[in-house]
Amino acid sequence: MAATIYDVAALAGVSIKSVSRVLNREPNVSAALQEKVRAAVETLDYRPSLSARSLAGASSYLIAAFVDAALTLQHMRSGRGNDYLSRLELGALVECHEAGHHLLVELIDYGSPSLEARLTALLKALRLDGVLLTPPNADDPLVLDILERSGTPFVRLGAERDLDRGMRVHMDDRQAAHDMTRHLIDLGHRRIGFVSGPPAYAASQARREGFLAALSEAGLAPAGVADGDFTFDSGRRAGGALLSDQERPTAIFASNDDMALGVLAAAADLGVRTPHALSVCGFDDTPGALFSSPALTTIRQPVAEMAAAATRMLLAAKRGEVSPSQKIDYVLLPRPSTQPPAQN
Repeated sequence: MAATIYDVAALAGVSIKSVSRVLNREPNVSAALQEKVRAAVETLDYRPSLSARSLAGASSYLIAAFVDAALTLQHMRSGRGNDYLSRLELGALVECHEAGHHLLVELIDYGSPSLEARLTALLKALRLDGVLLTPPNADDPLVLDILERSGTPFVRLGAERDLDRGMRVHMDDRQAAHDMTRHLIDLGHRRIGFVSGPPAYAASQARREGFLAALSEAGLAPAGVADGDFTFDSGRRAGGALLSDQERPTAIFASNDDMALGVLAAAADLGVRTPHALSVCGFDDTPGALFSSPALTTIRQPVAEMAAAATRMLLAAKRGEVSPSQKIDYVLLPRPSTQPPAQN
């Protein structure tokens, strides 16, 4: 039979609580105690189960990432996958693995009338050690209320509202969009269109504000703003609409890469050559941005690094350490999809 925590405690000559403290990597544990327990663990080839660990202490060893159900399902149905979720999982999984924790990904439908009941039941059933909140859940006041009432620690990724609530890991979406727009202006573009993201995402508004601010500073007006929902298909529709104007833009900035790739497809549909007749840029730096034709100018949003930092903050909170909010830098990546406009 597999060894149990009781076997480890007996062999080490210590209490079950002492074994739990060592396995949990709690602070103020003596080197001698750590050595005894680790020697017993190695001798017995002990592998703790989640249920045993929960019984031994107050921790569930579970961290959950709450992600947008609607957008995730849209990506799945399109067959294009969700790169944001993949990078989020990678960053959080590495930190959880190092700390002996497990990561769960939960789809949260922020618009559901049963959100409060379902989320409250979920938190009671799982007894999570912490939650990573991704947009738009990171800015949803009801989600924040439920987590605060339950006493569940949480870190908000990319939050733009109610910034005094909980810990936060973020980048400056507004400034990043401003820099990208400035990049197009510096190339010589004067007719620049924009594809906005869904309004439920606060980052969509921040990126739109950065775009408009850069244009205003240069004495320019937008050459059209079209709405999208962060999917390829919405970018294709938005690109088609912007390119159908008589005074069509010489550049289009889409507020994520999937929509920018959709704009490239719309340009191909209409026989508009990129980047010769149209420059296109995006936001995120997904794999598709690098392998598109032409390769896409974009903003690298460090999702994996943000998720890793947020996970470390949750693990520190479990030890009673309060972490300040953390800002992660972005990088503008110029690629062949943007070049100076053709001379008429």
